[in-house]
Amino acid sequence: MRLRLNVPLVLAVPLTLCLTALWSAPAMAQAGAASEERPSQCHAIASLSPTVTFAQFSSNERGLFQDQATDRTVRITYVTHSTFLIESPNGVRAATDFAGYAGPELPDIVTMNKAHSSHNTPFPDPEIPHVLRGWNPNGDGPARHRLTLDDMYVRNVPTDIRSWGGAMEADGNSIFIFEVAGLCIGHLGHLHHKLTEDDFAAIGRLDILMVPVDGGMTMSQDGMGEIAERLRSQIILPMHRFRGPIDRFLAKVPDFAVDWRDTAGFTISVGTLPDRPTVIVLSGV
Repeated sequence: MRLRLNVPLVLAVPLTLCLTALWSAPAMAQAGAASEERPSQCHAIASLSPTVTFAQFSSNERGLFQDQATDRTVRITYVTHSTFLIESPNGVRAATDFAGYAGPELPDIVTMNKAHSSHNTPFPDPEIPHVLRGWNPNGDGPARHRLTLDDMYVRNVPTDIRSWGGAMEADGNSIFIFEVAGLCIGHLGHLHHKLTEDDFAAIGRLDILMVPVDGGMTMSQDGMGEIAERLRSQIILPMHRFRGPIDRFLAKVPDFAVDWRDTAGFTISVGTLPDRPTVIVLSGV
C-alpha cells in the first residue's frame, strides 16, 4: 500500500515532530511483565489520517514503517474459538485468547482475556516465556503490556467487560496489538462496548483485525462492522463464531469482499494485503 500525501509541504514539520515524539516516548511497564515501550508503527501510520489517502503498498514501499526492504511474511492460523497463532518471520509465535492450547508446540507469547474459560487459563504452562493477561489480577488499575520479543512488538489497549450479572467491569478486557514485519494486527478480545475516540487513538491503524462475530455474547454485529471500517483494516478475521452469526455479520459489511478458505492458516505480508477490504473466513470451529 502506498501513502499519497494530500497536504502542502509545510505540514512535513508537524509530522516529523509527531514521529520524533513517538520515538522518544517514555517506558511503560507492568510489574512482573517483560516490557519495553517503543515507537508504534500503527500509531505513526494512523497519525497521517485524514490527510493521507491509503492505497495498496508495494512490497518495498512501507518506508519508515517497515523494518526491512524485503517482503517478509507472517503466518496466521485459526486454532479455535478466539485463539489465533501468529508466527513472525524470525519464528516468534504468539497465541491470542489462550485457553491452554494453541497447537502442538508451546507459543513464546500468549495473551488472555477475562471473559470466561475459553479465553484464558489460570494455569498456563510454566514453560511459556511471556503470559500477558488482558486484565490486572491485582485489581489496581488496567493491565499495561509493552513487550518486544525479537521481531514482534505486543501492546494492549484496555477496555471494559460485562460481568455475569450484566454490570460493566472496568478494564476487564484488552485489545491486543501485534506489530510485526510492517503489519499491524489487532485482536479485539471479548469486546462488549463501542470504542471511544480515546480507544481509537490508542489503537492506531490495524491492517488485520480479529473480530468476534457472535453478536450476542459480545457486542452487536453492527458495532463490530463500524469498528472494522473505522480502523481501515484490509483483512477481517471472524472469531467467536458460528455459521449463522458469520452470515449476519457479513451482511453488516456489504462493502467488504468475502474470501472463504478451506484451510485454517495463511501467510501475509505488507505487499500482499488485498486492494479491497476483505473478510477472510478460515476453516475451523
